[in-house]
Amino acid sequence: MTQDDGELDSLVRKRIRALRVAQGWSLEELATRAKVSQSTLSRIENGQRRLALDQLVTLARALDTSLDQLVETASDDVVTSPVIDGAHGLMRWPVKGDPGMSVVRQRMTEPPPDNPARLRAHPGREWLVVLSGTAMLLLGHRRFRIETNQAAEFPTMLPHAIGTETGPCEILGIFDRDARRGHQRDPIGKGAGGDSGTTDQTSSRASDIPPR
Repeated sequence: MTQDDGELDSLVRKRIRALRVAQGWSLEELATRAKVSQSTLSRIENGQRRLALDQLVTLARALDTSLDQLVETASDDVVTSPVIDGAHGLMRWPVKGDPGMSVVRQRMTEPPPDNPARLRAHPGREWLVVLSGTAMLLLGHRRFRIETNQAAEFPTMLPHAIGTETGPCEILGIFDRDARRGHQRDPIGKGAGGDSGTTDQTSSRASDIPPR
């Protein structure tokens, strides 16, 4: 076994124990869920028993995770710098965990468009956090006020736009692959309704405002 193999072995054992403790389960409870003996599980966590692939698969399933996540190691490029989009004045960060996702930070100074024809719709899903100020989300026929430190999420197939309510605001938006493609022509908050927002399911974190 190489040094890297030994480090991974130790990491997996610590991860199994940490996930069990996080769930509030005893050794007996996880052993029952994984259909292994309590002594076997104890020896796995303590490094006294060889890690077998079939047992790792069973333990991952019992811990409500995947084998890939159980044996995942940190990559060298943990810290990344933003890519500057000079044309639109945006900073973007790629999200490695889900290919195609990206993070955008933007300062907004204009209210959302008054004309419903300028609302945009496209495949995908978007999330946002308001870092400062108050944002106004138009989502179909509804308006949502999103205050500082409130988060919002919505499917981008709903016609939508976002802007400020009063004064500038700063938002951090996260876009999946499809939503990012939908913004390649129109950045957030520009013209035909830049996005980031909330759905009915997540509007408990944002005030639902009757249409004006």
